[in-house]
Amino acid sequence: MNQESNYLSFDDAKRKLEHYCAYQDRCHSEVVNKLFSLRITPQIHDEIIVHLIEHNFLNEERFAKSFVRGKHRLSAWGKNRITSELKLRNINSRLITIALTEINDEEYYQTFDRISENKWIQLTDSDIQKKKQKFQAYLFRKGYAMNDIIEKTNELEKES
Repeated sequence: MNQESNYLSFDDAKRKLEHYCAYQDRCHSEVVNKLFSLRITPQIHDEIIVHLIEHNFLNEERFAKSFVRGKHRLSAWGKNRITSELKLRNINSRLITIALTEINDEEYYQTFDRISENKWIQLTDSDIQKKKQKFQAYLFRKGYAMNDIIEKTNELEKES
């Protein structure tokens, strides 16, 4: 049996990857993983990636900006978590910095206040130390700065 028959042709692979990238913005590492999962011969990986970039199917800056907007607005992630996730996807620091400008400070702190106040109300621990610990851990996992978390904890503790 010919080993090449297990792989997609260049045109089929190109078409599948165009659709994959058109459906949702992707980063290079996601495209490379998709190439391997589709069993596309490694010799044509670079050709396909170049084609996707030239035809604007693959654009790391657009991906990073879209990722930042989506994760902040839909998942209420803070800048630390977003930065970490982008680094995991091998997005360079310069692009991360550019992408983070998609969140203006007012929107960022409104989201922070909203999720903080909701979480504080949700926590029903009678032991205030446990409540503060859970509250701070939650916001830290979401990716907010510890200084902001502590300040908000003190503010909400005084109000209750």
